[in-house]
Amino acid sequence: MNTKTYTAFAGDTCIASGEVNAMLIEVKACLDAGENRPVLVFEDQTGMQIDFNLRGTAEEVLANLTVHPHFVPADTESTRKEGPGRPKLGVVGREVSLLPRHWEWLNRQPSGASAAIRRLVDEARKRDTGKDLARQARDAVGKFMWAMAGNRPGFEEASRALYAKDRGRFDALTAAWPTDIREYLDRLVNEAECSEENEPG
Repeated sequence: MNTKTYTAFAGDTCIASGEVNAMLIEVKACLDAGENRPVLVFEDQTGMQIDFNLRGTAEEVLANLTVHPHFVPADTESTRKEGPGRPKLGVVGREVSLLPRHWEWLNRQPSGASAAIRRLVDEARKRDTGKDLARQARDAVGKFMWAMAGNRPGFEEASRALYAKDRGRFDALTAAWPTDIREYLDRLVNEAECSEENEPG
């Protein structure tokens, strides 16, 4: 599993990037040194903007991660609901609506309906992983652009070029944007293109 990484900007300037703990320590040091511009933090793999409580000492900032909704698993022992399935094994029962022909096919499977459905889902996930990663990588660029460059000249045209996969036009339209924003976009677009090259044929 890939480790998530994060990049922080103060205004148009990149002030930290890396694994969450290291990134937060750098951000905290920057703030303690007098940085007063608004700080925005992005998850590199998704482009999602994430808010952190940066008050207190560096140790307190890191301690806040233990209760941060983005970093605490939603399905912990304290939040699990009792019900069908085998929750201790991670199996959760939910209602599935199928047509009669689907149930007939599932009932003919030697391993049972639940096992057959799990197998079909796993096969589909493996098949779609490359496409999902490629789409997510390009969407990450779009989300970051919206947050950091939504009001900049050429934004709409650059967005169209991004999703049209017209790299030359995209680079030309973003060339006048602040250096750190442009370099981060370049990194994200390169990762998106790499994911797309590795898509199954």
